Amino acid sequence: MMTRRVVGAMVLWWIALGVVACGTGEPRDGRSESALRAPVDAPPASPAPNGTDARPLLVVLGDSLTAGLGLAPEEAYPALLQKRLDQAAIGLRVVNAGVSGDTSAGGLSRLDLALAGDVRVLIVALGANDGLRAVPVEELERNLSTILARARERKIATLLAGMEAPPNLGRDYSDAFREVYPMLAARYRVARMPFLLDGVAGVSALNQPDGIHPTAEGARIIANRLWPLVEPLARSAVRG
Repeated sequence: MMTRRVVGAMVLWWIALGVVACGTGEPRDGRSESALRAPVDAPPASPAPNGTDARPLLVVLGDSLTAGLGLAPEEAYPALLQKRLDQAAIGLRVVNAGVSGDTSAGGLSRLDLALAGDVRVLIVALGANDGLRAVPVEELERNLSTILARARERKIATLLAGMEAPPNLGRDYSDAFREVYPMLAARYRVARMPFLLDGVAGVSALNQPDGIHPTAEGARIIANRLWPLVEPLARSAVRG
């Protein structure tokens, strides 16, 4: 059950989402998020540090929250997970497959490209833009379900990160949107983080001026909260 503090933080984050949706908010570098969106046929995979890196992969499939909009590449939470893996001597290379502006449909459209190679672990962090655009909950569920099913077919260990919808769309929509994540996690028996931005959403000091995208410190908190879920999946994946 969510605490009053968490719900209040979410409300502040939802308000910030609404401001950007009205066209008054931009990332701190002055460009709109749509201007930063990569084409759907662009390779989402981060390049290997060198041409000899043959480690199996951990792919993070997401939107601008994953891509690290407004941050240096090494400050985004996937890069911080790479540091934790290296420190723990777990031989996986993290691929940041975050594309700014992506919905669950966008993530699904580039899934085959994102899963090219020896992918052992997949983190699915999609839904923020679905909620912002009032995508029907049934469509969100269908897209995420297809992603999880394809990962299961390939025997890829998967973690599903939950997201919230803006309250202005009504309680019925918000509740149904939220329930998609635990329902699918149970259906496909995958690990789940209830809310990707837990501890970060609505905290001004942890977000950039747009109120949506985490600062470097916010990204660090996300990585730290993901790590207890990622570590056992990663260890099992390299053993397997």
